[in-house]
Amino acid sequence: MKTSAREAAKKFIEMHYPSCEVAFLAGSVVRGEDTENSDLDIIIIDSSVNESYRQSLNEFDWPIEVFVYNMFTYKNYFKENIDRARPSLPQMCAEGIILRDNGQASRIKNEALQLLKAGPTPWKTIEIEKARYHLTDLLNDLEGSTNPLEDLFIVTKLADLTHEFVLRVNGHWIGEGKWMLRALKEYNDSFAEKFANVFDHYFSTREKTSVIHFVDEIIAPYGGRLFEGYVSQTRESAAE
Repeated sequence: MKTSAREAAKKFIEMHYPSCEVAFLAGSVVRGEDTENSDLDIIIIDSSVNESYRQSLNEFDWPIEVFVYNMFTYKNYFKENIDRARPSLPQMCAEGIILRDNGQASRIKNEALQLLKAGPTPWKTIEIEKARYHLTDLLNDLEGSTNPLEDLFIVTKLADLTHEFVLRVNGHWIGEGKWMLRALKEYNDSFAEKFANVFDHYFSTREKTSVIHFVDEIIAPYGGRLFEGYVSQTRESAAE
């Protein structure tokens, strides 16, 4: 019989990080969403570690992803996650099961929970305009394209940037991969369903009009498409 997730995580910690101050088990096994391919996400906070790192390995019947920090560096990663609006580490710490505790685990969990509740750094006007400009560029490319294979990549990028736009202007965390839809559901279930249906329709039929209309409707309240007069305030690579 396969070793249970919690038991495997405990054995892993005892073998590799016996002196760590704090350890959490997080991920799908904690949320009750694990599948046959799920791994163990283990967060280690160990003051003897100088550099933070991530390591992947197979032990105790499980694929394991271990994220290692010390009492100072985990805060840097919290801040980095907030700045990019993808709170992977705070989320893992907030939801994680405490497997090792020197008295700091609850404080770290509460810190993570407060960060998640506060939401990401709000977008300023300059960031909204930049996003509108990039969405405009993609929409124009899609409208003018006569290459269905190129359209696939344009629409894929549109889905990513549109989900980011909606969530950031509304003060919500964004996602990546499967977490895109989950982040949209956290914001609004009905919108997430519409978003998924619009892009699913495109990938099923290659009919792009609905995608174009959908994105145009989203950016309309913020000024719609933006090209003429846009000035970049940061250095950006030239378009191909």
